[in-house]
Amino acid sequence: MVLGKWRKRKQRNLSYAYSAWDGTQTGFDISAEDLLAELGDDLLYDGDINSALRRMMQSGFDIDGERIQGLQETLDKIRQERQDRLENYDLGGVYEEVASELRSVLDEERGSLDQLLEEARKSGDDRREDITQETVTNRNLQLDMLPPDLAGQVRELQKYDFTSAEARQQFEDLMDKLREQLMQQYVDQMSDEVQNMQSEDMQRLKDMISNLNEMLEQRANGQEPDFDKFMDEFGDFFPENPSTLDELLEIMAQRMAAAQSMMNSMTPQQQQQLQELSDQLLEDMDLQWQMNQLAQNLQEAFPNSGWEQSYEFSGNDPMAMAEAQQIFEELGDLDALERMLSSVTNPSSLAEVDIERVRELLDDQSAMSLEKIAEAAQQLEDAGYIDAKEGRYELTPKAIRKIGQQALADLFRKLNTDRMGKHHLERQGIGHERDYSTKPHEFGDPFNLDIQRTVSNAIRRTGGGTPVDLLPEDFEIERTESLVRSSTVLMLDLSNSMMWTGRLLPAKKVAMALHSLITMQYPRDYIGIVGFNIVAREIEPQQLPEVSTGYMQGTNMQHAFLLSRQLLAKQTGTKQIIMVTDGEPTAHIDRSGNPYFDYPPTRETVEKTLKEVMACTRDGIRINTFMLDPEPALSRFIERITEMNGGRAFFTNRDNLGDYLLVDFVEHRRRLVTARR
Repeated sequence: MVLGKWRKRKQRNLSYAYSAWDGTQTGFDISAEDLLAELGDDLLYDGDINSALRRMMQSGFDIDGERIQGLQETLDKIRQERQDRLENYDLGGVYEEVASELRSVLDEERGSLDQLLEEARKSGDDRREDITQETVTNRNLQLDMLPPDLAGQVRELQKYDFTSAEARQQFEDLMDKLREQLMQQYVDQMSDEVQNMQSEDMQRLKDMISNLNEMLEQRANGQEPDFDKFMDEFGDFFPENPSTLDELLEIMAQRMAAAQSMMNSMTPQQQQQLQELSDQLLEDMDLQWQMNQLAQNLQEAFPNSGWEQSYEFSGNDPMAMAEAQQIFEELGDLDALERMLSSVTNPSSLAEVDIERVRELLDDQSAMSLEKIAEAAQQLEDAGYIDAKEGRYELTPKAIRKIGQQALADLFRKLNTDRMGKHHLERQGIGHERDYSTKPHEFGDPFNLDIQRTVSNAIRRTGGGTPVDLLPEDFEIERTESLVRSSTVLMLDLSNSMMWTGRLLPAKKVAMALHSLITMQYPRDYIGIVGFNIVAREIEPQQLPEVSTGYMQGTNMQHAFLLSRQLLAKQTGTKQIIMVTDGEPTAHIDRSGNPYFDYPPTRETVEKTLKEVMACTRDGIRINTFMLDPEPALSRFIERITEMNGGRAFFTNRDNLGDYLLVDFVEHRRRLVTARR
């Protein structure tokens, strides 16, 4: 089979098991949000949605206890299915079946001869007995002299004058069956034309193949063949109902390639027997020439269909000819599926796979998994999370926001909900942030009426009925929290050590979660992001997924503090810097404006960094540092920062960074609100 679209096949004789409905059998649907959540960490690793989709496609994933197997698992199943067939079957059975049926024909004929002689002896007619004896002896001698090879036996029996009508019919039925099986190489085995083929139908088959060869020649000469006319005349040979000439030719190429691979897998002696047997069964030389011509044309048109493929069988289960042809078709399909899946670069390419054929060859899980993965990119695109541009996918702003929300939700799930509630004040203010709680209205309160609670109070007081009479005592108003504003810059270490130790991914995830938290919960707050290695730079939130170290050495805290201070100078409210780092400062900006790097840190680097810390302190900027698996040198340096600035330091690792950072941020906001009381 070529690597194009798999044809839809007629259903084979499959068995199914059914169970009573118990309320638990439900469909398994994957939403675009599920897919984006599954891609989240991969997206934050390098920011490339195309790479993330490929990794998901290869490795698979689990959602709500259901396994979507990746292509690697499917490829393993394909190889196992192929190996099972090769280890279970014996190709020699193709001839044993024919030989067994021929022996049955001969036994029937010899039995008839013996019965004929016995009847002559019982007749008492000596002349009849002598003639019968001579006839039976000659017939038995003819049978004894049959060639040892199957093709020779068929050739001689076709000329033999059977005594037994049963044996003659049995032999003719065998020949018809073998002709049908040979013709399955060219037309579908389900075709009534093949199943009921008589000698006079051979001419129509020959005409069909001749027309096919003619259409191939027309196409080779740049002409457009009349496919519709061909199907009107010969469509009954093709129950698959191909809609184009290419589809029809692919069907035939796949079947003939399977037949050729069966021939390739035989020993030279077996190949010779099969070829001679075919010659005997298909005596029309013109038909054979047309078939050979068609095989040659198809091989040129579909060179990658596995014409040279051969298999080594080592099992003991003999295959009949029809069974062998089906098994070789299955092996060819398994090979084609393996080639296709091995070369797939994006989920949309899997749309070319015939899911029902995968279900036949492998199992339901493999079919379902391929179907779900094939739909993944389209689902994400339909949901507005990715855009296709010049053959590649790009994340949309909507996806960036969603990834941040999912990162925030993941981190919040790890925390105690009591510690992460909304702002709470004993005294309610008149700000603009809704608190989602209510209180009875008092004289002087803003008239922010909560309609639902107010009407409920009236109904409870009156006992129900319409119209509802409202009294001032029923009024209940929405509470609001005192409005505060906080401005934050997150300084994110992008030095090589963050990448090598696996700390960059959780740091980026926390950055996106913090950004999502502030934009959703505290929309009046400011959040800026500064990344630093050999130099510092401002990072827009939408750039976070693709941020990497760039394999740049250096930890330039001095430049990062300078840039953060400049960003905060434009903001109002309480100001803070949150720094996430795993190393001490090793770089600074020199007098000429160029980055300078050295390790261990030079005195100048340390002094310039501390100078920027002092500048932040003078500007009222609090610096809180989250150290990832800190070395003693980093711990000592951060202690100096906290002494100078009054901020705090947290000793964390990549597993609990989010816990510490988000809890501290929310507690910081809570303290700001409380301070307004």
